[in-house]
Amino acid sequence: MGDLATGQCLCGAVKFRISGAFESFFLCHCDRCRKDSGSAHSANLFSSRAEIDWLSGEENITTFRLSGSRHVKSFCMECGSALPVSQADVGLLIVPAGSLDSRIDIRPSAHICFSSRADWDNDLASVEKINGLPG
Repeated sequence: MGDLATGQCLCGAVKFRISGAFESFFLCHCDRCRKDSGSAHSANLFSSRAEIDWLSGEENITTFRLSGSRHVKSFCMECGSALPVSQADVGLLIVPAGSLDSRIDIRPSAHICFSSRADWDNDLASVEKINGLPG
């Protein structure tokens, strides 16, 4: 991916470009991130130096801040796709890995909040792998 990345939401209403490198890539298993993603974990890239340019659809973005926490999620109001969020108070750009169309050259740095993972999130590497949809 280098120092330039592009991405968009599922419906294509929101498009963005990121200039700068990511410093870390975390897979977070906390209950808040599991609720956000609807899955076993969130997959977010973090940068203290990268900048985001909204190419289109910025008016379609809404941001949810969980009261009493630093937990923030931005998403498209049309399709609900997770989108990058800038947390200026801590100087971070947080980018959901799945929102990027560009290749991601950084590998996940760590599973975080791993002890909070769902009870079904054990030994997932041993689960059958199917290319495409089940028949």
